[in-house]
Amino acid sequence: MSESESDFEPAPNPNSPAPALLAVDCGLRTGLALFEFSGKLLWYRSHNFGNRARLKKAAWSIMKDINNLTHLVIEGGGTLADVWLREGEKQGLTITQVQAETWRKDLLLPRQQRTGKQAKQVANELAREIIENSGAAKPTSLRHDAAEAILVGWWYLKNKKPRPL
Repeated sequence: MSESESDFEPAPNPNSPAPALLAVDCGLRTGLALFEFSGKLLWYRSHNFGNRARLKKAAWSIMKDINNLTHLVIEGGGTLADVWLREGEKQGLTITQVQAETWRKDLLLPRQQRTGKQAKQVANELAREIIENSGAAKPTSLRHDAAEAILVGWWYLKNKKPRPL
C-alpha cells in the first residue's frame, strides 16, 4: 500500500489552528509536505501509492484529515496531477500547479541545475535546511520526492505570500 518516508513516521499536526498549505510532488511515488503559512514545516512524507485508484483514495483522505487546509500546491502534470486537482477543487482549496523548472529557477542557482541529478541533490540539501530550521523530525534518509514537495511548498510561501482566509 503506502510506504513511509523513512524508518520514522513524521509527527503530523493536522489540528494546527493556523491555515495550512499542502505541497505535493506528483507521481505514484508522491512527496508531501505540510506547512503553516508562517513557513513552518509541520511534516513531510513520501508514499508509494502503486496505482491511480489508491492515489485517488489517498488524496481525498489526506486532504480531508488536515484541519484548516486552505491551499494546495502541486508540482507536476498529467493524469496523476489531475487526481490532486479534482480532490482539491472538491474541498474548495486555493490551488496552484507548478512545474519543477519554475520553482528551481527561483530557489536554485543556474549552476546548481545543470543536470536533473544535480538539481535533485541540491534540492535535498536545501530541504534538509528547511527541515532543521522548522524543527521537524530529521530524516535518516530523504527521498527526492519528499524533498521536492518541501521545496515546492517553501517556494509558494516565499513567492506567493498567502493570507489566512
